[in-house]
Amino acid sequence: MGLQKHGGGGTGAEEAVPADSYTDLNARIIDQWIDDGWQWGTPISHERYEAALAGDWSMVLTPTREVPRSWFFPGMRGKRVLGLAAGGGQQMPIFAAMGAACTVLDYSEKQIASERVMAEREGYEIRCVRADMTRPLPFEDGEFDLISHPVSNCYIEEVLPVWRECFRVLAPGGRLLAGLDNGFNYVVDDDEERIVRGLPFNPLRSPSLIPERELAEWGMQFSHTLDEQIRGQIQTGFRLLDLYEDTNGEGRLHELDIPTFWATCAEK
Repeated sequence: MGLQKHGGGGTGAEEAVPADSYTDLNARIIDQWIDDGWQWGTPISHERYEAALAGDWSMVLTPTREVPRSWFFPGMRGKRVLGLAAGGGQQMPIFAAMGAACTVLDYSEKQIASERVMAEREGYEIRCVRADMTRPLPFEDGEFDLISHPVSNCYIEEVLPVWRECFRVLAPGGRLLAGLDNGFNYVVDDDEERIVRGLPFNPLRSPSLIPERELAEWGMQFSHTLDEQIRGQIQTGFRLLDLYEDTNGEGRLHELDIPTFWATCAEK
């Protein structure tokens, strides 16, 4: 199938966990991927953290293309940053090295565990919250200055409620940095050579899209449109500042330079 395994993501963790649902299934599947060595669940090295402390850092929201430094505030020290579905010890240690006050929310227990291990290893503080981002976020209005949201909403059915919650928990002038799947991966076959299905891709409505025997490999994934991903931010109240495209980083679509992801920088 033309699907993808991707995502994002010390102290104790807070929990805000709903009853069993497809998001619970995805959390368990992602935990298994991490045991199997999933690249988006592998924390950055000590050397990379040390380099970030010295000002030599980069960050991705999508598979390959680095986020422009202009998307961050000129001075990140003291900024309140939420890593939304960003566990795994990849983005948040970089923010910590910048001097930001970091909170990470993820529904995968092992992504959260990676954040704790990373923080303990490097000696910085981070608030870890295990929660389902399809539910109201367990934060106060205006609690954050910046939200980092690497590709992950391909694992949820409805995107607009997430944008509403992001807008609510950001302070005025706050920024949302988001990595987004553009849906193209869902229409092609395994070899990315033929168009084999239409959109939307929603296995809750069409279970045959991901047979039960394949759920452990792919998880429950959903395509989303430009209307949902980008127009949805604008409709929620965000002002779009910048955006770019990215590829899968490997495979035929990548070789043909066909974009499969967007990244956006929006401001409240």
